[in-house]
Amino acid sequence: MTDGEREDERDMVAANAKLRLAASRSAETDLVIDDVSMHFDTREGRITAVDGVSFAVERGEFVSIIGPSGCGKSTVFNILGGLIGGYEGTVSVGGEIVTGPHPSVGMVFQEESTFPWRTVIDNVAFPLEVKGVGKVERHEVARRFIDMVGLAGFEQRYPSELSGGMRQRVAIARTLVFEPKILLMDEPFAALDEQTRLLLGDKVLKIQQDLKQTTLLITHNITEAVQLSDRVVIMTFRPGRVKRIVDIRLPRPRDGGVIGSEAFGRYVAEIWNDLREEASRGMAESEAGARKGRG
Repeated sequence: MTDGEREDERDMVAANAKLRLAASRSAETDLVIDDVSMHFDTREGRITAVDGVSFAVERGEFVSIIGPSGCGKSTVFNILGGLIGGYEGTVSVGGEIVTGPHPSVGMVFQEESTFPWRTVIDNVAFPLEVKGVGKVERHEVARRFIDMVGLAGFEQRYPSELSGGMRQRVAIARTLVFEPKILLMDEPFAALDEQTRLLLGDKVLKIQQDLKQTTLLITHNITEAVQLSDRVVIMTFRPGRVKRIVDIRLPRPRDGGVIGSEAFGRYVAEIWNDLREEASRGMAESEAGARKGRG
């Protein structure tokens, strides 16, 4: 495919995304990202990280964003969480246009974020402490979410006494404790081994189904995206655009056992077919840059 043909295809994809967005909006829409673009100025010149990204997330829906490294997934995450501004387009939460952090949105990050000097229960209760909730009440609420993430009995442990997967569950519980309507997660299991990722995926599914919480996951893991999601948003290599949105029509309630099904394998193959070209372009660009640097 030539550069011109690729650009025409991207323009068509962007136009189709706008049409899908207009058709999908309803009173049940919790999160809308509408024609969002973000540019960064670097020593090499201006870079467009994301370009004309549009999609909506319905109430109680689980949506994943997947794409090759450098496609702007984390930029979208930071925009939706109100952590960066200066972008073009709009972001709406519950019909309200937002330009910064919103009380209805909770965020779980890839990086280690527990406080090492606090016990599990005091880590989880921290947002309530900041709000001025009394110790007895905040610990009671914290215990509910500690139990929900499967850490009952570890309330008085410190992060250094926990595994990486357990520390990430503490971070999830701490985000859930103020009961956000929308949960954003940026590759929260990226540093974990595959078995732990699958088991925590089951835990996240159970929590999401119990709370009926609107959830958006940033991931580079196709298996994880299919296991957890109602829909998967596939992004192109830089500049990141919505290439396609795949509906995952696997039965719910769902757990890790679905991974061995034939239908699951078909979805993984379908998404990889879309990602292969974008990942190859990213690799080719990186190799070209490395050769240029050596020359």
